[in-house]
Amino acid sequence: MGKLTVHALRAVLVVVLAGTVFIQAGMVWALATDPEDGSLPLTPLRLITILGMVSVQVAGVCVWRLVTMVRRGTVFSHAAFRYVDCVIGAIVAAALMWFVVTALNAPGQREDPGVTVIMGGIGVAILGVALLVLVMRTLLAQAVDRDVEASRMRAELDEVI
Repeated sequence: MGKLTVHALRAVLVVVLAGTVFIQAGMVWALATDPEDGSLPLTPLRLITILGMVSVQVAGVCVWRLVTMVRRGTVFSHAAFRYVDCVIGAIVAAALMWFVVTALNAPGQREDPGVTVIMGGIGVAILGVALLVLVMRTLLAQAVDRDVEASRMRAELDEVI
């Protein structure tokens, strides 16, 4: 991975992480102030928004760590699996929260159920991203196995020589 790619990815991650922190700060401010309409300060959608931002932050930090491992040349190790597993978990959590948002929104869409169907489709697409990362995790596992096998064979060859 080139330096330009790493810097661009890190810039995107910084913007996303800063944006999610900004949104969370706004949510805390909204929760701290008295609601004007007399509703509860912690509605289900507010809670889901906060948890959704946490899942994005977890994924962002894990991707940052993986990029660091790529730059150091240590990504083909068992330590990378922890971060990949966290990314998969964060994506699945985001998908589940999206399905909850869809379910909460569905009663208001009785006249136009297409919105609920589209939202459900978006949730399935989010789960598809988690499956894609799972496939990449399998490829990483194969690469780590090949690297371990190559190291073992090099050690045996060094003994022979």
